[in-house]
Parts: sequence; C-alpha cells; structure tokens
Amino acid sequence: MIYDGTYFHKDGCLLNLMNALDQKIISHMYVKKESFKEAYSWFMNLKNKGLYPLYITTDGEHSITRAMRAVWPNVKLQRCLYHIQHEGMRWLRTHPKTEAGRVLRNILSTLSWIKNTKESNDFINRYYNWAREYKDDVLSLPKTTVASKDLRRTMVLINNALPDMFHYLSDNCIHSTTNALEGFHSRLKADYRRHRGLTKDHRLQYIRWYCYYENT
Repeated sequence: MIYDGTYFHKDGCLLNLMNALDQKIISHMYVKKESFKEAYSWFMNLKNKGLYPLYITTDGEHSITRAMRAVWPNVKLQRCLYHIQHEGMRWLRTHPKTEAGRVLRNILSTLSWIKNTKESNDFINRYYNWAREYKDDVLSLPKTTVASKDLRRTMVLINNALPDMFHYLSDNCIHSTTNALEGFHSRLKADYRRHRGLTKDHRLQYIRWYCYYENT
C-alpha cells in the first residue's frame, strides 16, 4: 500500500491510499490538514472494514505514521526515499557552506539509486562514518546559524528514517517511493485546472468521481 497527501486547494488537503500492486485507489479523504486525529479515524474505519496492510510506503509525515502504527501496529512502514533525499538536500542547500554539509549532501545524492543490500550497507556505513568524523564540528557550530540548523535537521531526518529506509530490498512488492501516488495527484491537479471555480462541495464531488473513474 502507498500513502501520500497533497494540498489540493487553499482550504484542504487530499489524502490517498493506493494499492501498490495494481495502483488502484483504495480510499481517499479530504481534510483541512494532515493530522493524527483525522488519520486515525480514517484508518480505523478501514480496519473495521477488513483492511490489514502488510506494508505501507509513506512520505513520512509524523502525525500520519503515528496513526498508522496505532491502528496497524504490525504494519511495515517504508519511508519514501525521494522525500528523504529531496528534503535533506533542500535543507543542505545547493552549495553548503561547510565541509560537513558538502560531504553529507554527496552521501544523500546516492539514496534513490540504491538497488541492493550491498549498496544500502554502503550508504549506512558512509553516513555513520560521516557522523563520527563531523559530529563535533556540527555541535561546535553556533545553534543560531543557518549551517547548524540545516545540518541538525538533516541528521534528525536521516536518523529517524534509517530503520525504515530499506524494507523494499527484501520484498519486491514494496515501493521505495510514493512516486506512483504522486503521479496520480499530478494528473488529478492538471485535470482539475480545467474546472477552476468549482465550489467546495462540487470540488469534493469532482475528486470522488475522479478517483472512482481512475479505478475503472
């Protein structure tokens, strides 16, 4: 299963669950914003209807992953490699001002290309070696500087994601990214632009019918 959320309009966010095997939409919800309360209620309703996913590839939004683990404690969560790479490299900037930032950016640039256990182990070892070599340098930076904030945020991102980065290597059914669902959202938004000016109720109806016809 694949999860992704996208801000579809100024008044709400579209959340979607997709079957990873046939790329059909399982369920969707339109909410004001991604939150634990909304997601928990949604997931619990799906569980009560008999949905017990073995794995979910997710963009890593914290409140959503908390809800997933609360409803399906045994589910295997795969973090989207593209989101990790994109977010980390965005924080590190195109041209990092520190050597630690430049080296870490180079390590992150390889993430979405990892295809086997040897390459994943190499990534993990390179990151841990980087942490050992540059940890003191990062901690010595004034906390208010941009470089310090960027490096610390990227380290937290990688540390939190590492346990769930590489499940896809042991199961071909697990997607390493949410790209399939991102593509669906892109098509939906592009088609919706031809119907600008819909009221909120009509927009919700449009989304429901779009998801329905995409599955037929």
